Amino acid sequence: MDFFHSQTQQKQQCLPKHTIKKRLTEDQVRLLERTFTTTKKLEPELKVQLANQLGVPPRQIAIWYQNKRARWKTQSLELDYNTLQVRLENALADRRRLEREVVRLQEELWRAQQMVFAVNQETAAQPAVHLSCNSSCDDRGSSSLHEGVNGTEVLQLEELYACLYGAGGGV
Repeated sequence: MDFFHSQTQQKQQCLPKHTIKKRLTEDQVRLLERTFTTTKKLEPELKVQLANQLGVPPRQIAIWYQNKRARWKTQSLELDYNTLQVRLENALADRRRLEREVVRLQEELWRAQQMVFAVNQETAAQPAVHLSCNSSCDDRGSSSLHEGVNGTEVLQLEELYACLYGAGGGV
């Protein structure tokens, strides 16, 4: 055991004294943070200037910058990810809203087609059918039935839709 102890002491004596790294003080870190906000990449002249100003080895400044840049990139990625996540959530909410709107419009279209079909069948069976409509259609002064190809009256889709929508057909 005495042999092991003596070799450890010899190794410690061979190491240069400047390898013992001192922690940076709060003031030193603040100065480095300020310079980092303006300069993300450390130039050799700036490294030497900061090392002399702070009283630490240039290598320690270089390592601090390297670590800070790595943390900064990670934070930037997290911010970008969060921004994209919010945009995705908004897009999905818009998609759900639009899907509901499509379903509502499809139902409304189906009801209108059913009414057109029913009115056209009645028109074919009875040549003089009158369709009652709400006051907004009557205000336009137009009839919902027009004479068709063989003398039968045919419902105009635009007028029917206007009557349906005005009469509460819209949800």
